[in-house]
Parts: sequence; structure tokens; C-alpha cells
Amino acid sequence: MYTAFMILIIMVVVGLIFGLILAVANKKFAIESNPLIHLVEEALPKGQCGACGYAGCIAYAEAVVTDPDVSPSLCIPGKAVVAKMVAELTGKAAAEVEPRVARIKCGGSADKAVNAFRYSGIQDCVAANYTQGGHKGCKYGCLGFGTCVKACPFDALEMGANGLPVVNQKLCTGCGACETACPKKVIAMQPLGAKVTVDCSSKDKGAAARKLCASACIACGLCVKNCPHGAAKMEDNLAVVDPHICETICSEATCTAKCPTGAILKLI
Repeated sequence: MYTAFMILIIMVVVGLIFGLILAVANKKFAIESNPLIHLVEEALPKGQCGACGYAGCIAYAEAVVTDPDVSPSLCIPGKAVVAKMVAELTGKAAAEVEPRVARIKCGGSADKAVNAFRYSGIQDCVAANYTQGGHKGCKYGCLGFGTCVKACPFDALEMGANGLPVVNQKLCTGCGACETACPKKVIAMQPLGAKVTVDCSSKDKGAAARKLCASACIACGLCVKNCPHGAAKMEDNLAVVDPHICETICSEATCTAKCPTGAILKLI
């Protein structure tokens, strides 16, 4: 009984000593938190999307407050409104933030694209891509399992009945989380005011691309020939359109009317 009592006393004393040491250490080495960091974090949309290049909103808030070289305009989802607020809080100048939105660069819906084989594995685009690049004949096309939908922190994507994701432009902030999640890279960010988009990502040559997908770009070059402003060009058998030229100069998107497969779509 006496031994047990002494052990208990020793444990209490040791606990008090360690508690005192920890209390002194905590007071001595405590790091004062800058309240401005939390004010900036409160101004951010809390999407934790990483579009700013930092691991979450609090990391960006800390960086923009403590580092004079970090721009207050890096929060893409927050757009110009948040950039202005962060700039005012940190005393920095806000750069212009161009509104952007996600575009699905694939028209290979279930009724237009050919499948190379039947896939019955994990219903995830990344997993399917590890299986010979996926089940689609076109190895550049959307796999249709909605990995991008799951990755969107703003619920701006949903899977359409045709097997392709659909973007809700009212909810899309252009953060790029879906673009990063897509293993086929068929999602790209475009300026909100873009007038046309190329609804294809295939690098296959014309005949081969058309054989695998009815809406594929066949690299015919008609869009290039019929664009009076030089906004369209061919790169790796795929039409590429400069959205800024279209937005500022073009009054009529003639390239969309000339495209024989409908791979170039008019947006506005």
C-alpha cells in the first residue's frame, strides 16, 4: 500500500514538473499570429481549390500578407471582387483578373464516339486511363466517368445524358480543379467572353480521327482559311483558336459555319 502511494505521488510530481516545463516553453516560443492573415482568409471563397498555387486558402492568405512579392490577384474563383478586397487589406495593387470558365474540349458523346473495348473496372477516369488509355477508340477523348465532377469544389459540373460533363457557367469560377483532375486533359479554362471553342482534343490525322469520332476535328484547315483575323491555326492536326482575337476583333464567327464536323462551336 505504501509503495503504491509513493508511486502515485512521484507520478503527480513528475506530471507537474513536465506541465510547468511545457507551459514555460509554450510562452517562450509562442508565435504571434498576424490577425491580418485571418481577415484575408475570411475574404477568400474557401474553395480550397489551389488555383492560387498554394495549399488552400489559409496558405495563400499567409503568403499574400507576409510576402510583398505575392500578388493579391491570385484567387481565380474570387475574381476581381476578392482581388480588390485582398489588395485593400494588404496595401497592394490588384492586377486585372480575367473571368474564365471551364470548357469541355471533346464532343465524343456516346452516340458519336467509337469504343475500342468494353470497360468494367473502377468507374473513375484516372483508373480507366491506366487500362490501355481507356475504352474509347479516340485516346484523346473524355472517358465519361465524372472524375472532374467529383473534383469541382463549387458543384459547377455534372454528367450529361450523353456521357460528357456539362459546365454550369453560373457556378463555374474557373479555378481549374477539374482541368487538373482530368487525365485526358480535355478540360481547359477559356475567357468567359470567348466566342468560339474547339470541341475536340484529338491529335490524330483527319481520316483516323473521323473514323473514331463523328465530331472530331479532321485538320481540313477550312477554319484557318476562312478566318479573316488570323485567330485560327492548326497545331498537331488540331484546330486552335485564339479566344482573345475572337473576343476583341471578330464580329461573326465564320469558322463555325465552315467546319464540316461541327468541331468548332459558337458560344456567343
